[in-house]
Amino acid sequence: MKILVLISQVPDTTARIAFTNNNTQYDANGVTFIVNPYDEWYALVRALELKEAAGAGSVTSITVGGADNEATIRKALAIGADDAVRIDVAALEAYQVACEVAAYAKDKGFDLILAGKETIDFNGGQVGAMVAELLDLPYVPLASKLDVAGTTATVERDVPGGVEVLELQLPAVIGAAKGMAEQRIPNMRGIMAARTKPLTVVPSSNPASVASTVQFELPPAKGAVKMIPAEEAGKLIELLHTEAKVI
Repeated sequence: MKILVLISQVPDTTARIAFTNNNTQYDANGVTFIVNPYDEWYALVRALELKEAAGAGSVTSITVGGADNEATIRKALAIGADDAVRIDVAALEAYQVACEVAAYAKDKGFDLILAGKETIDFNGGQVGAMVAELLDLPYVPLASKLDVAGTTATVERDVPGGVEVLELQLPAVIGAAKGMAEQRIPNMRGIMAARTKPLTVVPSSNPASVASTVQFELPPAKGAVKMIPAEEAGKLIELLHTEAKVI
């Protein structure tokens, strides 16, 4: 089985949030970047498990971004990906990223394309669906379980009140959510092997971008907290009527 896994570089969850260039660009100065957890913990690890279960196949990671992404790409290789592809252009918005991935993947014969359900920086959850549409492939988002038998994939995902089970024919695109797999920590052997695994840099296909950032804004600062003594329930009720805001 030949599997492609989308890998995105994102700021660490503890990174400060600040903007530059008139609030149109994230200020990355001093920020530590990591592999997007949904891509790493669920999509990549499940791809590796499927390959291991089959006893054959390959897992390729693909990233849209500049040379500053290569440290996170190497982590994906250390975890177990066989090789990696970096499309040499800044990732600007979801459609552009999807077009770049689809342009690369269209003639490579991948049986399965896996992506995290979303990235933790923009939380859009759009790229997987767009890649599927551009490649005319079936797509299942928010998958919590994935099994493959031959050319048939069985996918489970949580829905209100239960679990939905879907069956589809490969090739397909799957958006991986929590439950798909368990996080793997790269060992020293994997880290050393990652240094020599192939990382292919390909030029951009120059798709048209359909969106641009107008402005980023930080959320309003939290207001002061008012403490009401337990014996003053009437005061609490009054404040709920007069000052409380529903968000």
